[in-house]
Amino acid sequence: MLRLITIPISHYCEKARWALDRAGISFREERHIQGVHMVVARRAGGRITVPVLVTPDEVLAESAEILAWVDERTPPTDRLLTGEPEVEALCRRFDEKLGPHGRRLMYVHVLRDKELVLSFNNAGVPDWEDRVIRRGWPIVRWFANRRLGIRPGIENSDEQVVWDEFDFVAGLLADGRPYLCGERFTAADLTFAALAAPMVVPPEYTVRLPQPGDGVPDEPRALIERAREHPAGAHALRMFRQHRRAQLAVPS
Repeated sequence: MLRLITIPISHYCEKARWALDRAGISFREERHIQGVHMVVARRAGGRITVPVLVTPDEVLAESAEILAWVDERTPPTDRLLTGEPEVEALCRRFDEKLGPHGRRLMYVHVLRDKELVLSFNNAGVPDWEDRVIRRGWPIVRWFANRRLGIRPGIENSDEQVVWDEFDFVAGLLADGRPYLCGERFTAADLTFAALAAPMVVPPEYTVRLPQPGDGVPDEPRALIERAREHPAGAHALRMFRQHRRAQLAVPS
């Protein structure tokens, strides 16, 4: 059985889970809280980031590497990496821009509300890790701020990057194409949708994320609503609805 080491809420981990699920490849997910994941990832043969996929032959330590590994084991007609340079270029762009800036933007908002974070952050992690994060919340928050480079005002520049990427995607879709690179679902659509998840909080996400009506504070709720109304956000939601729901029983 393949091992997939994750932080349950991580959008890069969702990208890897989605690719594996789509291909029908069985794996055992090992979920860990932030911080602990670094130790487990290193012990598994990766670096200090997740996802890490442990296979019988090698250890893959990046979501892009995992997606490519999965694609090699997928029938040619169903592959996400089509061989077109545009697909790979878009994946790199979203991995480098939307992924890190969108992640930090949402952490800035949710870390202010301990109960909100704990309502979804620890889904499926070992009990002792759940206790650690609850009892050591001030240290956990300090670690997250330091690790992510959160400082006063950083959310403004992060938000600008996010909306620039959303506008870029909307521009690609403006000619009426159903997918980012034309007429079929590719790695570009999966990558964008997964990495846009912190902003659009799709109901089909593996971990149930708080929806705007679930008591989400005003600032992140406004961000989510704006993202969902944006053409790019609507595309991300549609990709989850059409290409993720059928593969995954959504947790209650």
